[in-house]
Amino acid sequence: MVAGAATAIAGVGAVLALADIGSPLRAPFTLFFLIVAPACAVGAALRGLDPLSRSVVAAGGAVAVDMLVAQAMLALHTWTVRGGVAAVAAVSLLLFLLAHVRRHRCHTAKSRAS
Repeated sequence: MVAGAATAIAGVGAVLALADIGSPLRAPFTLFFLIVAPACAVGAALRGLDPLSRSVVAAGGAVAVDMLVAQAMLALHTWTVRGGVAAVAAVSLLLFLLAHVRRHRCHTAKSRAS
């Protein structure tokens, strides 16, 4: 239930930022999205760690992804809020898909070996 609420809040934050809707909830929900989306993507790739270590590394990875996206956009003189949110979403989706493919490939290799 909590994960669903967090996903909804993050999704609303992304939509508010991408659609450029003026709302008092835009800033906190968008910040929540910018932290949670990359953290979930990094956390999905760290299946082998215990939950506390995974949470700490995922939070650090989320900050690193956000900072790398911001730095790259500033260096290229292309910084916009909507572009930053879209770039973080794209990087997070890419990380999540890579973790999913890796997990699927390992599962397939184990089933073939049996």
